[in-house]
Amino acid sequence: MNNAVNNGVWSGSWVAERLGVRLVGDDRLTDLLGLALRRNPKRAHLLVSHVLGKHVPQSPSVVYGHGFALGRRVRELLGERAADAVVLGYAETATGLGHSVADGVGPVPYLHSTRRPVVGVAPAGGFEESHSHATSHLLLPEDPALLVGDGPLVLVDDEFSTGNTVMNTIRDLHERYPRRRYVVVALVDMRSPADAGRLERFAREIDAKVDLVAAASGTVRLPEGVLEKGQELVARHESAAGPVPPPYGRLTRVDLCWPRGLPDGGRHGFTPAHRDRLEAALPAMAARLAEAIPEGARRVLVLGCEELMYAPLRLARELEQVAPDAEVRFSTTTRSPVLAVDDPGYAIRSRIVFPAHDDPADGPGERYAYNVAGAGFDAVVAVVDSTADTPALHAPDGLLAQLAAHTPQVVLAVVPSYVPEPPYVPERPSMLPEPLRGPAFSSYAPQEVGWLLQDLSEVTLEAPTEEREEAIQSGGAHYAESLPVEYQPSEQYQELFHTALEASAARLAQAVGVVTETVIAERSPRPVLVSLARAGTPVGVLMRRWAEHRHGLDLAHYAVSIVRGRGIDPNALRWLAEHHDPRDVVFVDGWTGKGAITRELAVAIEEFEAAGGAAGFDPEIAVLADPGSCVRTYGTREDFLIPSACLNSTVSGLISRTVLRADLVGPDDYHGAKFYRELAGADVSGVFLDAVSARFPEVTDAVDAAVKELLASDRTPTWEGWAAVERISEEYGIHDVNLVKPGVGETTRVLLRRVPWKILARAGAGADLDHVRLLAGQRGVPVEEVGDLPYTCVGLIHPQYTRGATGADGKAVAV
Repeated sequence: MNNAVNNGVWSGSWVAERLGVRLVGDDRLTDLLGLALRRNPKRAHLLVSHVLGKHVPQSPSVVYGHGFALGRRVRELLGERAADAVVLGYAETATGLGHSVADGVGPVPYLHSTRRPVVGVAPAGGFEESHSHATSHLLLPEDPALLVGDGPLVLVDDEFSTGNTVMNTIRDLHERYPRRRYVVVALVDMRSPADAGRLERFAREIDAKVDLVAAASGTVRLPEGVLEKGQELVARHESAAGPVPPPYGRLTRVDLCWPRGLPDGGRHGFTPAHRDRLEAALPAMAARLAEAIPEGARRVLVLGCEELMYAPLRLARELEQVAPDAEVRFSTTTRSPVLAVDDPGYAIRSRIVFPAHDDPADGPGERYAYNVAGAGFDAVVAVVDSTADTPALHAPDGLLAQLAAHTPQVVLAVVPSYVPEPPYVPERPSMLPEPLRGPAFSSYAPQEVGWLLQDLSEVTLEAPTEEREEAIQSGGAHYAESLPVEYQPSEQYQELFHTALEASAARLAQAVGVVTETVIAERSPRPVLVSLARAGTPVGVLMRRWAEHRHGLDLAHYAVSIVRGRGIDPNALRWLAEHHDPRDVVFVDGWTGKGAITRELAVAIEEFEAAGGAAGFDPEIAVLADPGSCVRTYGTREDFLIPSACLNSTVSGLISRTVLRADLVGPDDYHGAKFYRELAGADVSGVFLDAVSARFPEVTDAVDAAVKELLASDRTPTWEGWAAVERISEEYGIHDVNLVKPGVGETTRVLLRRVPWKILARAGAGADLDHVRLLAGQRGVPVEEVGDLPYTCVGLIHPQYTRGATGADGKAVAV
C-alpha cells in the first residue's frame, strides 16, 4: 500500500487515467513519485513522494538515506568550498530533507524556513511559495550572521517545479547577503525546458553560479482543463467520505529526556555542535521509545508534526536499530489537503483529519495524516514539539484520539520547542577594576586567565596551621580570614609530583577534553570559563587550551573567589555581567568532594539575583573529576590523583588561596589573594599545563567516544558522596561534615593546610595515594584501610582540636 508500485500498479495511475496527467522522465521518476489530487485553487494535482517521509509512511533509513546521498553529491560538487556552505530547507515538506542533506554535506550549519512566527526573533528574510496553499515563509535564525558570508548557499526542496520559489528566495537573500555560489537540491527536477532557461537567465542577472542537484528529473504533462476536472473529482469523492470510527487504542506518554538546550530542528539554526549532541543522545532516546512500544508490535509508525520532521525521522531511524524485530515506518502530519481514494493506483489511500493544535498564526484549520488509517500499524509514536502539546492535541477530535481509532497503541513523545534567548544587554559599566593578569599577578601568561581579585601580596596573612585550626574550630575566625603557611615540598615529594604527572598526563588530557566538549555541546558554543580560584584555575586554563586546540576557539577565562559559608564574590559577578552574557558563563572547579561548594554556589547565585544582580548565571559547576556524583558536567567520575592537588601555589600560578576579611575587603572590592613571587624558583605551574596539553592529540579519539557515551547517559547527580560523608562523620564520632574531606584532592588539602586526624584509604588503592602516604608519614597521621569506601581516600580533620591536642612537635594524636 505504501510503495510506488502496489501489486504491479503504479500509485499515480488512478489520476493519470481520469485526468490524463502524465509523468515523463527518467527511469527513477515513477519509483520516487505517485500522483494525487488536492483541494488547491492553484494546482489540482499533487506529486506525492515515496521517499520524503511526509504523505507516505516509509522506512526512515530510506528517507534519511535519500537526503544524505544528495548531500554527498553536493559535497563532491563543491569540493573544498563545501566546508563553508550553509544549507537552507523549505517548510513544511522539506525541513527534514534539507536537514538530511546538510548531514551529507558535512559539519555545516542548517536553517529551514518556517510559517510559525516566534516572538522576540526578528526575521532575517522571507519569501513566497507561488503554488502552495500556504505561501509565506520566514527565516528566523538565532544568529543573524548565519546567512552572512561568501560560502555557498544550498537550497533544498522536495521538488523543483517552476523554480519560482527558489528564485524568490535567492533574490531576497542575495539583496541582503550577496554571494557567488548557490546550489539547488531537490528529490525531483520537474521543470519544463522554458523554466530551466529562466533559472539560467536569473543566475546571469545576479552574477552568480547556480547549480542543480536532483535524484531524478522529468516533467508533468497536463491536459487542457485539468484544474477544473481535478476540483470536480475532489468535490465528488470528498462528499462520499465515511464516518470516523471511535477510539479504541491506549495512549501512553514517554519522556525522551531531550538534551537541555538542544534545538528541536532547524527553525532557528542547527549547528555542527548541535548535531554532535543529537547523535550522542539518539540511542538512549530511541531506547525509551522502544520500551513504550507494546511487546510483539510488528509494524510501528513514527509520526512527525508538520515542520517537525528531522527529530522524529532521526528517532525513527534509531528505533529501527534498537527494535530490529519491528517494521518501523516514518511520516509526518501536514496542513496540505489531499483527496484520499482507497485504490492501489492512487498515492493517498486514507486520510485522518483533525484540528490544528499548535495555535497557528493564520488561525485554526484542519490538519491531516495520510496513509495511516488502514495501514495495520500496531503502534503509532506521535512526536510533537511542546508548542503543539496543547489541549487541542488531546481533545476528543484531536490527533491523538484520531490515531487511537486506527491503532491499538498511541505513544506521545514531546520535544521541547527551542526558543532563542533575547540578545543580552550588558549592565551599565561600574567602576570595578579590570582583572589582574600575569606576569604582574601570577606566573600564568596574560591570555590564560584574568583574576577578578585584589592583590594582597604586601599584607601578612599567614598563620601557623595549628593556630588557624584552633581559631576555625572554636568559631573565633573563618578559614578565609587568614592563609596557611605555604608548604615547601621536600625533594622526595617533588619527585612524587613529577612521577604522578608523567603517569596521569594522558588520563588528565582525556578528562579535560571530555568536560570541555560537554560544556561546548550543552552549555554554550563559546563559553566564558570562570574558574573557582584556585583549584579550578589550572583546569580552566587547560579547558581553554583544549578549545583552542580542537576548535580554534579563543575563550575568555577568569578566576573568581568563592568561600564556604560566605558565597561567591558578588563584585566579580557584577564585572562579568558588565562584560559578558551571564548565560555563557560556565563555572569551573577541579573536582568535587562532598559537593559543599556546588551547593554553596547555587545558593550564592540565587541570593545575588534576589539582591538585584544580573540574572542568567547557571550555578552548575563543570569539574575535571566528580567522584562524589554532585554535578552533571564532568570529565570523569573516577577518584584519582590530579597532580595539581599535590601542591599549593607552585602549581596554581603562584597564587594563594583567596582571602575574605572585613578590614581588607570592602563592599566594593573583590576578594583578595597573594602572589608569591618569591617562590618562582619552585614554580611548576607551566610544567603541569604543558605536560597535559602535550597529550591532547593522542586522546582525541578517546574523548570523542567518551563524550558520545556521556551525552547519551543519565548524569543526574546522586550525591552519594555527601551520603558517604554523613555516614563517616557519624561512624567516627566527628558529628561535623565540614571536618570530613573526601577524595584524593581534598585529602591532600587536609594534609597540606589543616590539622589532620587520620586518613581513610580504600583497600588496595595504589600509586594514586603515594603522595598521601608520604605526607601522612611526615605529619605522623595514621592511614587506615577501609574496605567499602566510595572514594579512593578520605581525610579527617582533627575533630576536637586545640593546640593541647597535639604533641610538642605539632603532630596529631588520638582523640
